[in-house]
Amino acid sequence: MNVRERTAWLRAGVRGWGGVGAMATLCALAVVCALLLPLTQATGVSGTGRAGSGLARGVQARADTCEDPQDQSLSPSGGDGEKTPTLDAIKGRKDRRLIVGVDQNSYRWGYLDPNSESGQLEGFDIDLVHRIAKDLLGDPDAVQFRAIPTSRRIDAVKDGEVDMVVRTMTISCARLADVAFSAPYFRTGQQVLAPKNSTITGYDTSLAGKRICSADGSTAHDELAADHKNGRLPASADIATTVPSQLDCLVRLQLGQVDAVVTDGALAASQAAQDPTVELKGGLFTDEYYGVAMKRGADDLVRQVNRTLAAYIKDPDGWRTSYATWLHPTLDQGDEKSASATPPTAHYK
Repeated sequence: MNVRERTAWLRAGVRGWGGVGAMATLCALAVVCALLLPLTQATGVSGTGRAGSGLARGVQARADTCEDPQDQSLSPSGGDGEKTPTLDAIKGRKDRRLIVGVDQNSYRWGYLDPNSESGQLEGFDIDLVHRIAKDLLGDPDAVQFRAIPTSRRIDAVKDGEVDMVVRTMTISCARLADVAFSAPYFRTGQQVLAPKNSTITGYDTSLAGKRICSADGSTAHDELAADHKNGRLPASADIATTVPSQLDCLVRLQLGQVDAVVTDGALAASQAAQDPTVELKGGLFTDEYYGVAMKRGADDLVRQVNRTLAAYIKDPDGWRTSYATWLHPTLDQGDEKSASATPPTAHYK
C-alpha cells in the first residue's frame, strides 16, 4: 500500500470521529515519513558522519547492579577544568550542532503544530533540548533534530546516529545496559487509554478479552508482557498489537482495531486532549521517570547534561514555565495538580 492509498484508507476509517480525532489520526501519518527520513530543522542538515564517533566505552551502572534506575546517573559537571572529550568532538564538527533524537508527533511533548507560523518543533521535550544546546554550545538553536520512532531510540544512540535522545524515554534497569541516562527530568507512570463509552475501567480485570496496543520497545510493552505472564493481567487479554511509534496506537484505537492503549500517563493525557472521544481509565499503575539517553562512555556529556538539568529545574523560567506552558492544560485538573507537576529530585550514584 503506497502513501496515497494509506491516506485514503485512514480517512475512510476515521469518518464520523470528528475533526479533532481525524486530525490526530492524519497527523500520525507523519510517523510513516519519520521512519523513512530523519527530520531536520530549517537551520540546515549535517551531511557528514555519525554522532558520537570514537567515544570511550561506558562505565555507568550495569543493569545487573541496578536497583533504582532513576538514581544511577553521574553527578553534574563541576565546570571549567574538566576534560570533555565528547563535547569537544561535538564542538569540533564542521556543522557545530547537537544531533538529538526526538518525537515530532507527541502533542505537547515534541510535535509540529499545524497552526504555528514558525514551522518549528514545539513541546516540553523540545524546550529541554534548546536549554541543553544553549548550555553546551552557547546557542539554543544549535540543534539538528532527528525524528526517532519509539522502537529505535536505543539503537539510534548505540549506533551513533544521535548524540542523545530526548523523547519521553523512561529510565529502566534493562536500558542502562545499553545506554547512559541523565538524572530524571519528569515523573509519570503507565496508564490505560480507551474510548469513553468503553466498559474498561483501568488496568484491571475489565481488560479481559480486550485487544491492547503498545509501542514496540516501550516500557508499556514490557509491563504488559510481564503481567500477562505473571497473571496480573487477565490471560484472555490480547497484547499482540505493537507498533513502531506510540501515536500509531491511537490510530488503531480510532479505527476500532484495538480496544485500549497502554502508554505513559503523560502521553495518554495529551492524546485524550487531541481526541475528545477517548479518556484515561483508572490511575497510574507504575512509577517511572524520563531521562535523557546518551551513549555509554560519554561520561562528560552525561555530567554536562545533569548540570543543565539541575539549573533548569531551579530556574523559575525553566522547567516550571515549560510545564505550565505545555503540560498543565492536560495533566492538572482545576486546582488539583498532578504528581508530575513537581520536578523529580535527583539522586546520583
